[in-house]
Amino acid sequence: MSIRIIAACDGASKGNPGPAAWAWVVADAQGTPERWEAGPLGRATNNVAELTALEQLLGATDPAVPLEVRMDSQYAMNAVTKWLPGWKRNGWKTAAGKPVANRDLVARIDALLTGRPVEFRYVPAHQVDGDLLNAIADQAASDAAVAQLPAGTSHGAGAMPVPAARPEPAQGKQPRAGRGGKPSAAGAARTTRTLRAKFAGRCVCGRSYAAGEDIAKNAKGWGHPACRDVVAQA
Repeated sequence: MSIRIIAACDGASKGNPGPAAWAWVVADAQGTPERWEAGPLGRATNNVAELTALEQLLGATDPAVPLEVRMDSQYAMNAVTKWLPGWKRNGWKTAAGKPVANRDLVARIDALLTGRPVEFRYVPAHQVDGDLLNAIADQAASDAAVAQLPAGTSHGAGAMPVPAARPEPAQGKQPRAGRGGKPSAAGAARTTRTLRAKFAGRCVCGRSYAAGEDIAKNAKGWGHPACRDVVAQA
């Protein structure tokens, strides 16, 4: 039996809401991908897809073995690690007194996590040299969302999904120079500033971000900080 399971999970929604799917990939203790699964969800939001991916992963792995879960969804991770205790104390209400979104999914995940050694690790999405497991799960979820068909090791897949190539960071506008030819403080701030999103939205990379997530200005508007220099695909 392995002394540790390393895995990643991801969800995709083409339209948010739109055709959606979940996916996970499990690696050995050294991080080498071993098996993966993906499944369609019909029409759903990205948050539902992300939470479902985590639920499916937890249900498919041995609860007695320590598990490292890599995710690019801050919403899903925060929901089950930070916000969940408060929601339960408040009778499944948010701090604003509103019903918790996706309560049934969160409750099922909570049950699967109870008494289980799980470490969550946030990994930024869509990085040129980013986390391989996350990239595989992302691609598998995206493919399943489009095809609306299950796929993976248990369905006869002989190889891992191949992540789509990510564009290299574009050479954007340089910060305005100050005295001595160095970038001015104001120019540097404009290129690095992030803030918390007041409302959910969609990044130029095609993935959504949730209210409360860190976002940054890019050439097309606002989106993930990691995508601020990524060229939007036509």
